[in-house]
Amino acid sequence: MNKETEVEKKGINKYGLSEGERKAIKDLASQRFDFINYKYQPESYWKNLDDPLNEILKNVTGTQRRGMITDYWDAGKLEELDDRLLTDELEVKESEILGRIHPSFMGGEYLPKYLPLEMEIARIELKSTTSDVISVRARPIGQDKIAYRIVDEYESDETAIPATSSDPLTLIELIQMIDYDEDGYGGKGIGYNTSLNEFAIESELRNFTTVDSMYYHDLYYHYDAVHEKWWEGLQ
Repeated sequence: MNKETEVEKKGINKYGLSEGERKAIKDLASQRFDFINYKYQPESYWKNLDDPLNEILKNVTGTQRRGMITDYWDAGKLEELDDRLLTDELEVKESEILGRIHPSFMGGEYLPKYLPLEMEIARIELKSTTSDVISVRARPIGQDKIAYRIVDEYESDETAIPATSSDPLTLIELIQMIDYDEDGYGGKGIGYNTSLNEFAIESELRNFTTVDSMYYHDLYYHYDAVHEKWWEGLQ
């Protein structure tokens, strides 16, 4: 019988994480906070939002354009913004033009096209060079059924878990979908941070990942608190 390798003894998986590291990350991702209403459930993903700015932004794919629209709105000058920048999705040529200004302007602009009636219900933004975005989307299918998918700008369209539901997700169900973890790094909410731990101090990755939603206002605060716990653990 072959002798156990050191890797096997330490329980290190194929991603280079030990059993202890995986447990610590799992515990981190499973943190819950008293100030968050995890039972919250929106009535529908297809009703107009109460905030008119959010109603404009809710399906705009580009991160920089979302910031630009917000700035013009706050200044009371939205009518001065080119109408093409207010669309949910840019044409490829327009995306390429923005990308020439700075790579960060590409963030979100190359997400897959929306399917009919599809809405973005959560958004994960990374402070990478190209401001990568992961989009959690919902669309109605059949009678009283909602289908979900998670997409990014690298054609890694994946089935969300759960793939469908009869009603909009509760906040905790959405968090569990985002945190679904196959590699031990904690899922999409914290995994981009934990996978870069060795660079964390010099790169100041405390705010590398932002998770937000137009439909679940506490989603941002939940993940911001998780990221703070993670950052405190590095100090």
